[in-house]
Amino acid sequence: MGNPKAFLTVYRKEAGYRPKHERILDYGEVEQTLNTEDRLLQASRCMDCGVPFCQYGCPLGNKMPEWQDFIYKGNWKRAAHSLQSTNDFPEFTGRVCPAPCEKTCVLAIDDSPVTIRENEAAVMEHAYSEGHMKPQPPLERTGKRVAVIGSGPAGMAVANQLNKKGHMVTVFEKENSIGGLLRYGIPDFKLNKNIVQRRVELMKEEGVEFVTNTEVGKDIKSSELVAQFDAVCIAIGSQVPRNLSIEGRELEGVYYAMEYLTMQNKLIAGEMVPDEQLINAKGKNVLVIGGGDTGSDCIGTANRQGAANVIQIEILPKPKELKEVEHRWPIPFPVYLKTSSSHLEGSNRRWALNTKRFIGENGKLTGVELVEVEWGKDETGRMMLNETGNSETLKVDLVFLALGFVHPIQEGFLEEMEIIMNERKNIHTDELRKTSVDKVFAAGDCVSGQSLVVSSIAHARKTAEHIDQFLKS
Repeated sequence: MGNPKAFLTVYRKEAGYRPKHERILDYGEVEQTLNTEDRLLQASRCMDCGVPFCQYGCPLGNKMPEWQDFIYKGNWKRAAHSLQSTNDFPEFTGRVCPAPCEKTCVLAIDDSPVTIRENEAAVMEHAYSEGHMKPQPPLERTGKRVAVIGSGPAGMAVANQLNKKGHMVTVFEKENSIGGLLRYGIPDFKLNKNIVQRRVELMKEEGVEFVTNTEVGKDIKSSELVAQFDAVCIAIGSQVPRNLSIEGRELEGVYYAMEYLTMQNKLIAGEMVPDEQLINAKGKNVLVIGGGDTGSDCIGTANRQGAANVIQIEILPKPKELKEVEHRWPIPFPVYLKTSSSHLEGSNRRWALNTKRFIGENGKLTGVELVEVEWGKDETGRMMLNETGNSETLKVDLVFLALGFVHPIQEGFLEEMEIIMNERKNIHTDELRKTSVDKVFAAGDCVSGQSLVVSSIAHARKTAEHIDQFLKS
């Protein structure tokens, strides 16, 4: 710890966002960056406290005090090495992680935690710009071959780990480009796709083979993979979105959030999008149902397309501001009101509203009926909601369902392989991450259910350890 008193004299300083009037006109990343001098000062605020609660809060167990000190001393190379010893892709998590490490930072007690997430992204940008991110293929190969199905954060992490251990890894992706959720789910204004492609190219140079436009179970049989490879890892994510089965759901104008976000990401990448899949919010009244990050992403995208009005509703009551939450430290994921850059660009946020029906004319959406709800507890203490009877009808042209995901797609190769699923229709694995099929493992959201990018990477790293042991046995 280079400056043990810095946390007393240096105040938290965030990079902030690009001006609203500027960023709303493009899909460039909204976050700005601090100059190097300010970044060093922010890193110096790390107290190197006796118990690093930040590591407890991080699903990956990143060694924050260590690499904060390296930053403060200007040793970006060692900082990047420390970061990547626990995290395969800090350049991703440094942009899209909700930073539970900051919620558990000791300085969060005073609402001024170290800017860990921003520092993480800065470390990797320095590492790339200064030429430290060079291909490091394994010195020896084991001769073992592994197939990874899916190229999201979990699939990429499994591939990265097993390749470093000397195994030959081939990643199969049904889409046109590698990245999964990182590529097609997260908007460019949060994660520029050049950042994803930069890492993909590095992994290629290190020996990972990527096969795109190839859907397992359709373009290649799963039985062929099991026969050709020494191990197979399924990392297809939780792809089935939660639906809202109410009157009018079939109307034109009601879409899943990921249909919208994926379409826009493909357009920006220059990929072909069929006319029937195009969704444009220009001049339209937009309703986003769901108050999470995906809903926020829909707001940012709709505003960039020129929506006339954007409303976001949530069935739960309005949460408190973070500083108003009692006993919030050191809870990694406290429940509080999150306001994103997209919310600040223009949206009307409302809570405690349930959607009763969609209204339409000639098969097209024209409105939605909402009803106010109140939350309470039953005799067992479980949360329950009651409708107050107060209802309203809004005129809307587009609705995006941002209600999360329930489980991986069952049809296709999962059925073909006769993979056993659990009661939530996620892939069942044993303590070694093996599925019910010999040589076949699974990692990420298709096992755990919908989670964070950082959690998927952590799950994948552990799965890779088990696959490595299996291949060595």
